[in-house]
Amino acid sequence: MPGLRKTSQDWSLNNFLSITLQQHGSVYWKKGSAEILKNASSELPLHHTLKDCFSVGNSPIWMDSSTASQCSSLEKAVGGAQHLANITGSRAYERFTGNQIAKIYSQNPEVYMQTERISLVSSFAASLFLGAYAPIDYSDGSGMNLLKICEKVWSASCLDACAPALAEKLGCPVPSHSVLGPISPYYIKHYGFSPDCKIVAFTGDNPASLAGMRLQEGDIAISLGTSDTLFLWIQEPTPALEGHILCNPVDSQAYMALLCFKNGSLMRERIRDDCASGSWDEFSKALTSTVAGNNGNLGFYFDVMEITPEAVGIHRFNRDNQKVSDFPKEVEIRALIEGQFMAKRIHAEKLGYKVMPRTRILATGGASHNKKILQVLSDVFNAPVYTIDTANSACLGSAYRAIHGLVAETGVSLADVVKLAPEPRLAVTPTTGVEELYRPLLKRYAELEQKVIYNPTSSCLAK
Repeated sequence: MPGLRKTSQDWSLNNFLSITLQQHGSVYWKKGSAEILKNASSELPLHHTLKDCFSVGNSPIWMDSSTASQCSSLEKAVGGAQHLANITGSRAYERFTGNQIAKIYSQNPEVYMQTERISLVSSFAASLFLGAYAPIDYSDGSGMNLLKICEKVWSASCLDACAPALAEKLGCPVPSHSVLGPISPYYIKHYGFSPDCKIVAFTGDNPASLAGMRLQEGDIAISLGTSDTLFLWIQEPTPALEGHILCNPVDSQAYMALLCFKNGSLMRERIRDDCASGSWDEFSKALTSTVAGNNGNLGFYFDVMEITPEAVGIHRFNRDNQKVSDFPKEVEIRALIEGQFMAKRIHAEKLGYKVMPRTRILATGGASHNKKILQVLSDVFNAPVYTIDTANSACLGSAYRAIHGLVAETGVSLADVVKLAPEPRLAVTPTTGVEELYRPLLKRYAELEQKVIYNPTSSCLAK
């Protein structure tokens, strides 16, 4: 980045470079900026040279939620939310770049007309290292509501719904493993990079995390944190109104999916406090004192409005699908954990995910240290659970992708490139016979979820 310091770091050893940055942010280059970038003087800090190159001073980022009207217009223009998801992998989201561009065009058309190039944050950073406008990669580009994820080209109908002549300002997208070219002379002279250093397409943090966790076909990575997040490797996606389908960052013929569940560890901690005196040991003992399947008792636990599905409240059902106001403490604990993991499997399969004989679940986050919780996860998915240390998975994934860039065009997979990296640690395996137990429960849970979403009066709200 332009802020790299002149320290003892020997940048001359870098032969291939790739970096990850937050998804959904966008940068707007003013007309004439390409020449300024190309001819940047190594005697000046890069931010000084580029200070007047941007038509939008404050770039919109993923936290922006001010584009609801643009989202509605985009979905209407292409035939509805599901049709948009079929094209781009997601229904319209406020933070997605196409809707941010549409807002800028509608509110400041003169600023839009002054814009020569629109970059994602990832391709913006790559542009700095190239000394030229870098293309957007498939994977990060599929978080814009603009890319046809199957054909890997911009959707004309989506572009037209957002702003005129948008394809020219975006440039053509490229495979995520693409070698974009040699590093800019600025970085050779200013920081001592090798003239032989090549730039591999930069991408977003979520795609880079998939690379860092070394997911393969059929694998799931699950982060059990404040919110629970699923990363999925999918071959044949079926986009839905919940979750996101993105182009896979390490295999252009495959896809990745993202699902976020807001009621994660905070919900687990609240039930631990209510039912296990605030003790994880007591929580685990209660969990193991009940049988898999919880004798047919199912629960939905949403202290705050959930993302997947869009619902709120505490909803409990007995084995006869009758709403009940409470469960015994140990039943409550298992209903919470089984319900959270059944929801994850149900919504993953809605997006086209299939549990395979070689499926691995890679778990990280606070709850991944609790083997009793992981056992339920393993049983619900009928797959072994491994634990991984992914404190910097996105950064690690960028390093893996840079190495992969050396050989990607020859058909060598990322898995082959990083096969000597440390393997995840096996934590638990599924209990014999659980697949037959959970199959009807998963069906029941999916049916009851629809009641929870569309019949909120059936809720027993948390006190």
